Amino acid sequence: PSICCLPLVDVSRQAPSLPQNQPNSTLTFLHSFLMELCVPNPCIIPTNSSPSSSSHPLTPRLLLLPTSLTNHPLLSINNTMDHPHKKPTILCNASSTVKGHHTTTPAAHDDDDVIERIGSVKRVTNETNVEVELNLDGVGSPDSSTGIPFLDHMLDQLASHGLFDVHVKAVGDTHIDDHHTNEDVGLAIGTALLNALGDRKGINRFGDFTAPLDEALVHVTLDLSGRPHLSYDLQIPTERVGTYDTQLVEHFFQSLVNTSGMTLHIRQLAGKNSHHIIEATFKAFARALRQAIEYDPRRRGTVPSSKGVLSRS
Repeated sequence: PSICCLPLVDVSRQAPSLPQNQPNSTLTFLHSFLMELCVPNPCIIPTNSSPSSSSHPLTPRLLLLPTSLTNHPLLSINNTMDHPHKKPTILCNASSTVKGHHTTTPAAHDDDDVIERIGSVKRVTNETNVEVELNLDGVGSPDSSTGIPFLDHMLDQLASHGLFDVHVKAVGDTHIDDHHTNEDVGLAIGTALLNALGDRKGINRFGDFTAPLDEALVHVTLDLSGRPHLSYDLQIPTERVGTYDTQLVEHFFQSLVNTSGMTLHIRQLAGKNSHHIIEATFKAFARALRQAIEYDPRRRGTVPSSKGVLSRS
């Protein structure tokens, strides 16, 4: 639930002549007083400023909450007691051959139901077996085991900084090298993202973030346009980080872009340490993607395109 926190206002400084020990007349007075201050439809909630104020049941410290805000889409609070029915969930399944996925988009302004955007993918080839579950509206829960420790570490950054639940299980021919597993994990995550987004109605669509990590600085801009494109400009100084081939960073993002239908620009602004450069890239990507998939309340559930449709959806 979304929570609105508003400050306490000490009205006694503005209206020192409050009626004492007359709760009804005090509330009437305060309501009129606040209306004169142009507070629309004020909601007056008496609060005690300290335990010693028990002798004065109504003290002049008040929470001023315009009741017109309670219908605002960003300030809604879902009460499961009032809505005991199970909240609907979109589950999108795909194999290496993508089957149909849901195109019903969560209502960005619906206070009654919260529809989770989850993409689930199982991709099986002669080289790898990959399972991915991606929850775009998660809490940043990472759970990745790909057989490539450095890739697992980067997927944890995607979960933590994007606030996505990223669960990846992969078994591949890493006895040869990490290439096939790295590629197929990227393809599966891109497919899960595509499925979870559905028709993309109401989202921001664009994301832009620059992330520092010590001396490294990486800028990522993306567009969930439905058109796959990658511009990649990292100068990673070493061939490996641990056992991970640094050439596979570009290959991972190219695979993800191809299946998700994303335009992605990655640009290194500074950096000398290979680990820092790559990690800053994943952090910037996570934050930019988080911006792009979040709902724009002004869009009111419409497709963020002048064409009325995004080609991959």
